[in-house]
Amino acid sequence: MRLHDLKPQPGAKHRRKRLGRGEGSGLGKTSGRGHKGQRARSGGSVREGFAGGQMPIYRQLPKRGFNNAEHTIYYIPVNVADLEQFDVDAVIDVETLQKAGLASGKGQGIKILGHGELSKKLTVKVQAFSASAKQKIEAAGGACEVVDRIPKTGPRAL
Repeated sequence: MRLHDLKPQPGAKHRRKRLGRGEGSGLGKTSGRGHKGQRARSGGSVREGFAGGQMPIYRQLPKRGFNNAEHTIYYIPVNVADLEQFDVDAVIDVETLQKAGLASGKGQGIKILGHGELSKKLTVKVQAFSASAKQKIEAAGGACEVVDRIPKTGPRAL
């Protein structure tokens, strides 16, 4: 068998639908959009949950009770193994992790997680640590310091 002998399985490849190419194609005239109406027009579509002008079900139902999602703290995860790239006795804080490209995204702080190993003595100053991460950092002779959480201004702040 050679590379030029390779072919995809029968039925694995499909031709693209070519719309508006004559009546004989089966997809001419209205191009599979039916006759008139909002969905037949270019740019015409309705948003998710739209009920044709009727009050949508999500607005009919009452909103009651406590929603814990509004009070959730979002942390950006950084693993212990990622801290291995820093020099011995380095002080690592939020700005250091962001400059190193380890803490990108939105959240109210950074949480160090315990995946991987650490062989260097480091001082880490972030918002949260997992128990295993704290144990690994301190076992390597380093220190863990919890700093204040970044206040929440949007859904995810940092």
